[in-house]
Amino acid sequence: MVTAPTSMLAVMAHPDDPELWAGATLAAGAAAGSTLTIVLPRHGDPRDTEAAASAATLGATLTLMDDLTASVLSSFLLELRPEVLITHPSTDMHPDHRAIARTVNAALPEAVIATGHPRRIYSCDSYNNLARDGHPLHLPVIIDATEMWDTKMQALAAHASQPIMNHLGPMAHTLGRLHGSRIGTTYAEAFAPLPVLGRLPAEPSL
Repeated sequence: MVTAPTSMLAVMAHPDDPELWAGATLAAGAAAGSTLTIVLPRHGDPRDTEAAASAATLGATLTLMDDLTASVLSSFLLELRPEVLITHPSTDMHPDHRAIARTVNAALPEAVIATGHPRRIYSCDSYNNLARDGHPLHLPVIIDATEMWDTKMQALAAHASQPIMNHLGPMAHTLGRLHGSRIGTTYAEAFAPLPVLGRLPAEPSL
């Protein structure tokens, strides 16, 4: 990431999703001075407690919502006005991820028309880089994650109730090395720019 956005918002479905799909990018933004916020549906303990610990590791403020609807999220966007928003792809394998992508998409028009924010929106990776149809996701924006990889994995490890050691952790390493190989680094995270009222970002990075 060449220049950090002034503010970044990750809207995800599950407490370990921000770390798994964008943890190093989010941590790098926070370290460079971005105001970082994570929004998740409330899941109850232990997952909410784990999410709070993980967000602190990334340098993020965590907001847990009981009812993460398009109306609620739109009001949140109107107040927060993030420069960059990261969420799940609409073609994700997981139905919860697709539902959050639909919620974000429905919440955007009012906020963007009223405030001009978020200015840039990106979707993240999915399980084994595959979409619902079994084809690889097209993620042309690749961010070097090497420097913040240990922070990403430390944040992911906070989710002790989940299969980190046997499933999510190894998958994160596999995807990180895959995307890293494409730009000549050890690890990377990959994203796809999404149109904001018909406009795509011109920036080569987030």
